[in-house]
Amino acid sequence: MDASTRTRFDLRTRWKVRGFHSLNRHTDLLTDRFGAPTAAVMRREMLDEYRALIPHVPYIGGHRNAQSQSMVLSPWALALYRVVARHGGSVQDVGEVIHHAMRERVERIPRRLRPWMGRRTYRKARAAKNARWSQERRYPDDFVYEVVDGDSQPFDYGVDFTECAIVKFLHAQGADELAPYICDLDYVMTSALGVSLTRTKTLAWGCDRCDFRFTVPGQTTAPWPPRFLERTCGRPEPSAPAMPNPPHVTP
Repeated sequence: MDASTRTRFDLRTRWKVRGFHSLNRHTDLLTDRFGAPTAAVMRREMLDEYRALIPHVPYIGGHRNAQSQSMVLSPWALALYRVVARHGGSVQDVGEVIHHAMRERVERIPRRLRPWMGRRTYRKARAAKNARWSQERRYPDDFVYEVVDGDSQPFDYGVDFTECAIVKFLHAQGADELAPYICDLDYVMTSALGVSLTRTKTLAWGCDRCDFRFTVPGQTTAPWPPRFLERTCGRPEPSAPAMPNPPHVTP
């Protein structure tokens, strides 16, 4: 089975379920920003863009790779970005849509189940197993990461990503500036699931790694607009614009 066939299995057969419903549910912000007639046109254009992007999403192992699910959002967000930019909108407009789309998605999970999902999703043993798989580097466009021990540290464990499939994909598509807004969704997810996430660096901002630090259970805030604490790559910054555009990133 070649890579293109495997990509179709992972994403093309699911676009009606994932992509279409995502596009259909989250156009209210576009309506407020651009007006109902333009938003209706944009929605149709986004679906066309999404379909065109699916063959370009890299195959990174399908169901065998725990990180494959992370790639599902990328072509939708990029399709949205291209259409919004075409109609005079900004990357911040797109960031706002995907931020609230993710928040709405996780808040549909019954509140009593969220702590259980947080403990199940953010387990150190699970992260360590997946990290070992990533370090085999079976696919050039994949994530590569390792687990950091939390003993004697103010966190349970950490995960350091030195390569990111999403950053690579967006860079190949000429959309580096979108990546930090996708990274922002990690805060939305952990906030809803009762997990503490701290991070001082991301590859999306041109840093040497993404330094996730988790405590389970814990608390995370996910404000809009994002604070983008990672933009300085761990160095102190006296003051900075609230929502700057990221630099050009070369993975």
